[in-house]
Amino acid sequence: MSQIPHAMTPQDSLVALMIAVSASDEVVRTSELVTIQRIMNHLPVFANYDQDRIAQISRTVFDLLEEEDGLDALFGLLRENLPEKLYETAYALACDVAAADGTLKGPELRLLEEIRYEFDIDRLHAAAIERGARARHTTC
Repeated sequence: MSQIPHAMTPQDSLVALMIAVSASDEVVRTSELVTIQRIMNHLPVFANYDQDRIAQISRTVFDLLEEEDGLDALFGLLRENLPEKLYETAYALACDVAAADGTLKGPELRLLEEIRYEFDIDRLHAAAIERGARARHTTC
């Protein structure tokens, strides 16, 4: 597994989750990468983030996802490094990445379900977050 030189920041955790969602169906699409970059360029939570860390965080996520219990390990890292106040933010970003290509496939849906469970996202809040992502990524 790739090593991160120092503890993951909350922003690293958000990036890791977005990358995991993108990779969940085994195809990282350009639209998903563009969405991740747009999010990182515009949201205040990433204002002081060192974007040079993206490659290392990505390698860590890909390495974890290749392991048998890698998803559990990833959620362990996220719970350890992501403050609870950012759980809904994390879910919203995950939904935006999942919706970026205009379709939600089985693996993405299962991962979103797992995120809701792991972060104890209220079902009503999750539905509102999902609807917002769907609205933002609808095409003509």
